[in-house]
Amino acid sequence: MASIRLVNPKTDSEQIAAIYYPYVVNTAITFDTLPVEGRVFSDKITKSMTIYPWLVCEHNGELLGYASGGQFRDKNSFDWTVETTIYVKEAAQGLGIGTSLYKALINCLTIQNFNLCIGIITIPNPTSINLHESLGFKKEGTITKAGFKLGRWHDIGLWVKQISKHNYNPSYPTKLLQIKNDQAYLNEIDAHSKLINI
Repeated sequence: MASIRLVNPKTDSEQIAAIYYPYVVNTAITFDTLPVEGRVFSDKITKSMTIYPWLVCEHNGELLGYASGGQFRDKNSFDWTVETTIYVKEAAQGLGIGTSLYKALINCLTIQNFNLCIGIITIPNPTSINLHESLGFKKEGTITKAGFKLGRWHDIGLWVKQISKHNYNPSYPTKLLQIKNDQAYLNEIDAHSKLINI
């Protein structure tokens, strides 16, 4: 049975790098142009997970996908806004992994009191667009010819989902370090495992 859980940067990073690899070398879905090594992922995830959740879907010891929150821009006024990312192993697509991971991620970010999720999608990418829109993301704009890869210029679109109400005295988001051992938080992550068709 597949399960969704928080990432362990030390033990999961090599498999995460392997999931990411074909997207880097074969597609413009990511604008990275060189493969990212596991140790680089480990350092990145360790730093990011002081604040934001990183989740994996695991089946029989194999990671089939991951989803993460991250800093949108390095300015304090954006602290309530999260850039969300999701990648599913090519051979494991169509099993409900992306939907399950993304729902779990959004719920985690909601519990932590973040306000907006922003998915940045290279266009065209109907699979990713359909996933985001099925979860309530709305397209807010397009940046044309934003990046050059694989011999051509690519547009990106911004898909946005509001996950909590805006108010004029917002509570500061709870950092992952403060909540990652809370059983209710962990149960919220695991609850989405049942949506996976394995």
